[in-house]
Amino acid sequence: MPSVVKINVLTVSEEMREALERRFSGRAGMVESADGFEWFELLRPVDGGDRYLVYTRWRSEEDFRRWTESQAFQRGHAQAAEAGQTGQGQEQGHGHGDAHSAAQGHGHGQGPAATGAELWSFEVVQSTGPAPGA
Repeated sequence: MPSVVKINVLTVSEEMREALERRFSGRAGMVESADGFEWFELLRPVDGGDRYLVYTRWRSEEDFRRWTESQAFQRGHAQAAEAGQTGQGQEQGHGHGDAHSAAQGHGHGQGPAATGAELWSFEVVQSTGPAPGA
């Protein structure tokens, strides 16, 4: 069964980039322990664009779905909402691209970091990496 990739595309204004990156850096590594989780990357635009990509790779669609329904995922969103209410402005529990949280703000005290989000889904057809020993 091929791995699946979830890419959250976030539209982020220049003045909110730092806030978005800070929120993702505070995600506390919760997704990394999820069953079936393979990879996470937050990609910053370098061409003057305003769209960040939140890339996650999962062993299967089922593993991704289980993560989004998990207590850890729910805790991460609850902690993010709490942080906003206490003025901490941090998001945690990200990884499926809790980009929805970043886009919608979830009461983070500072408001949303992104003005829009969309989720792209793919199956991995081919993949390669460096040669062994390289």
